[in-house]
Parts: sequence; structure tokens; C-alpha cells
Amino acid sequence: MGRLFGTDGARGIANAELTCELATNIGRAAAYVLTEKTTERPKVLIGKDTRVSSDMLEMALAAGLCSVGADVVLCGYVPTPAVAYLVTDSGADAGIMISASHNPCEYNGIKLFDANGFKLPDAVEEEIEALVLDDMSPIEYPTGGEVGSVFYRDDYVDHYIDHIAESVNADLSGLTIALDCANGSASHTAERLFTRLGAKCHMIHATPNGVNINAACGSTHMEDLIDYVNGHDVDLGLAFDGDADRCLAVDENGKLIDGDKLIAIFAKDMKGRGTLRGNTAVVTVMTNLGFKHFAKDNGIQVAETAVGDRYVLEEMLRSDYAIGGEQSGHIIFKQYATTGDGQLSGAMLAAAMVRQKKRASELAQIMRTFPQTIVNVKADQNAKALLKTDDTILSAIRQVQEELGEDGRILVRASGTEPLIRVMIEGQDIVQIKKMAKSVAQVIEERSIQ
Repeated sequence: MGRLFGTDGARGIANAELTCELATNIGRAAAYVLTEKTTERPKVLIGKDTRVSSDMLEMALAAGLCSVGADVVLCGYVPTPAVAYLVTDSGADAGIMISASHNPCEYNGIKLFDANGFKLPDAVEEEIEALVLDDMSPIEYPTGGEVGSVFYRDDYVDHYIDHIAESVNADLSGLTIALDCANGSASHTAERLFTRLGAKCHMIHATPNGVNINAACGSTHMEDLIDYVNGHDVDLGLAFDGDADRCLAVDENGKLIDGDKLIAIFAKDMKGRGTLRGNTAVVTVMTNLGFKHFAKDNGIQVAETAVGDRYVLEEMLRSDYAIGGEQSGHIIFKQYATTGDGQLSGAMLAAAMVRQKKRASELAQIMRTFPQTIVNVKADQNAKALLKTDDTILSAIRQVQEELGEDGRILVRASGTEPLIRVMIEGQDIVQIKKMAKSVAQVIEERSIQ
């Protein structure tokens, strides 16, 4: 992980850690690095989620981009995958999404996309970091007519909705779907998309006010959607996060369908239709052990990557795989998208229900989920570094894995987006694994304060 960019862009508390000055310099450096081979005036798209700080950072980024001669197209409130798609659809040179995804409103972030709609590889992010944090002197500042201009294209989001509807290519008439938009980007797009596909929509948490994004709602807080589905006659519930690149689902009985199960549903469906390239699904080290059992039972290969949909995508591109994603609900359909797209995933689930003539609960029976527990330990960069070097911590982890054997696993990793170390354990006995996770977490805490 770099000094400025984590696993999913630059992120921090807006106006404290992620300041206007920093955003301006990121805009300048990004334009310089991403468009240095462009002979014409470069064009950069900017999209944003519904946080109150997004407007402020949008203006700062636009100023930085224009100051180095780039034209800026403001797309308004859109999902992150919309920016990724619109970069290529509009022929832009780069795209920027202002969002802190599933984090609370006080956070915000900056995600960068290249001209092909892909998140930047580590090497390119490091080049931008070096300019922002070390030396901005290589950047030239034009004057007169060479300064960039700002354009507003609120209609661009229509192109994105058209693309998703055409990609799904299904008639959802007869389905009633509850949509939890997390008071974020999906509040501006989800109802339009699912209504266009023929579904009847019940909207919840779709009235953003700048500070209620992800507040006890969306894909990281499923309780409200579960309660809503239990209290209403709906066929499916879908929950997105703040920038709508994640989706989790709830079946008609109010039971959670997480990202692992969604990927399993999609992979088996695609195999049956002959579209599962390489007969492989790409998942991360956080994917439930039950997924591997599902894959083995269905003759599907599994490719495993580090946490982060950028790493999932890299593996998909490297080996030309068609489906991949994370337990959290980041799911990539490579034929249609260059990054995780929550609304595409949700619509594809509904389409699978229609195509297979099954209820969501029937589809979700595809795999058994092993009991899992996660304990988060607050940790700065020094504490995170101990995971690779501290013998006491490493010994505690090895001891748990030996005790679990083949019936479970332990994974201890530093978060790439938050000041946390996550201790995750899967096994047969939930009481046992909770005790194990707390024990390992306590060791990490004790070693971190020495």
C-alpha cells in the first residue's frame, strides 16, 4: 500500500485529512501522469456520491485539473461504476470518483480511473503519490487560453443506466424488489434502472441529505432491509453502499445473501449457459470456506487474490475470467464492467430468478456458509507492520490454525482503507472460533502497545 492511496483510492476525514489543498494537488498530479501522452487537451470526468463534502472536493479537484490544462466534465451524483463506464463511453482520458464508499459521512475519498475505465495499478498510483507528496515541480501551469474549462453533463448518467439495462437484458415484470440505496449514489439511479427493467420497486434510505449516507443503512447495515422484507410482500431485497459498487441481497424470507453466495449463484448460472470463461470464479482470501466446497461440488475452479476488487480484476484480466468478487458484495462481470457494480449485480440476481424460475431463497441454497467471526483491532501503520515480523503474533496465529485443521481457517490482515487489523476465523463451532478470534486479537493489542 502506498503513502497516499490505499486499496481503494485516497481516503480520509474530509477537510481534516483529505483537504482541499490535497485534492487540488491530486487533480494536478493525476492529470499530469494519466494524460502526459495526450497531444490534445485532455478531458477528465468527475463523479461524486452524496456526502456533504463531495461538492467541496469536486471543486478542488476541478481547479487542480484545470490549472494544468485539462478540461473537466462534472457528471453529478453517480455510482462509482458509472464513472468507470462513462470514461470509455465518452472518450475521456481519465475519470475520478469522489467517495468513501461504505464509510460514514465524515470520510471521503478519491478514486482514479484510466482511459479504459480501470482502477490504477500500484505503479501508476505511486507515480502520482511521488508528485503530490515529494515534488510537484515537473508540472507546468499554462496560462491564457490553455487553462482548462469545466462542463456539466448531468445526462451522462442516462448512458450508464442504458448500458446496465442492456447488459442485463431481462424482463423483471412480476418481481417486487425492495431497494436500500444507503442514502447514496443509488438514490439517483436504482429506481430508474429497476423500473425500466419491469420490476415494482419499494425504495428505502433513498433520500440523501449529505450526512445520512451509510447511516445505519445500506450493504454494511442490513438490519433495516431485512426488517422491511419481513414486513412486506416482496420477492427480493437489494442493498447498496454509498457509491453503489457493492450489493448484498435478502431473500423473500428476510435471509441474507452475501457476496460469496451471489458469486456462487452467478458462477453456476454462467456455467450452465456456457459463459463461465476458464470454468473459474475469482475470489479473495476473505471468501468463506464454504465457497470452495461449492466450487468443488460443481466442478468450478477457484482463483484467489488479495482483498480488493482491483486485485480481483487484475486476475480476471490476466486469465480472461468472466466473474469475480468479494464477500462484501463487490462483484465484477468483466463482459460488462471494469469494476464492481452493485446495481448490475442486483439486476443479474433478479434476472437469474426469472430465468431459472426460482425464488431467491432457492438460489441461495447453492452453498453452505461456514460460521465466521471477525474481530477488529485498532491499529496504526506500526501495529500493522507487526503482522509480518512479531514472533508472538505469528505463533498465536499458527496455533489457532493447527487447532482448526481442515475444518476451518484463520486469516489476519491489515485493512487497506481503515486503521484496523481484522482477525477472521471460520470453523464448525461458532463459540470456539469467537474465543479464538478474541484471543488472537488480544495478543495483537498487547504487542502493539509495547
